[in-house]
Amino acid sequence: MTKTVYLIRHCEAIGQEANAPLTELGQQQAVALAEWLASEAVERIVASPFLRASQTALPLSQLLRLPVETDARLCERVLSGIPLTDWQQQLENSFAELDLCLPGGESSHAAMQRGLAALADINQHAAETTVVVTHGNLMTLILKAFDDAVGFAAWQRLTNPDVYRLKYSDGTARIEHITI
Repeated sequence: MTKTVYLIRHCEAIGQEANAPLTELGQQQAVALAEWLASEAVERIVASPFLRASQTALPLSQLLRLPVETDARLCERVLSGIPLTDWQQQLENSFAELDLCLPGGESSHAAMQRGLAALADINQHAAETTVVVTHGNLMTLILKAFDDAVGFAAWQRLTNPDVYRLKYSDGTARIEHITI
C-alpha cells in the first residue's frame, strides 16, 4: 500500500517558544497552505503541540473538518538548555556530529529517532494521506535520515512554511520538495 505524508514546517511565527503564535503573514500562509492541501485527499492531520504548528494546521482542519491530532514527538528539538551566543555554529556542529549533545539539549541523533518513530506510527494508521506539521530543525533531521547529504545548509534554506511530500511504497520513501 502506498502512503503519502506531507511533512510541513510551520508558517511564519513571532518566536521560537512553545506558545509563540503565527504572525499575521503566518496566518495568511496557513490559509493558502490549507487551500492547496485541500485537493490532496488528506485524511489525517498530525501536528506538534507547539502553538505555531497547531495554528498552521487549523485552517486545513476547518476546511476538511478533520481534527488536528497532536504528537509531542513532533516538537522542535532543543539544541541547548542554556542560551547560546553561537547557536548557529553549534547547530551546524550538531549536523556534522549527530551525537553531539549540549547541556540541557537533545542530540541530532536522538531528535531524528524521535521524529522517525512518530512517522512510523503515522504510517501504521489506516489513513493513506497525512499532513504532519512540525518544526524546521526536526524536519531537517528527519529528511537527513533518508538522505545523509541533507544538513545544516538544507536547514538554512527552509522557508515558512516549507513542504516535503514523502511517498512510501514497498517500505521505501521517495521525497519531493514542494513549492506552493
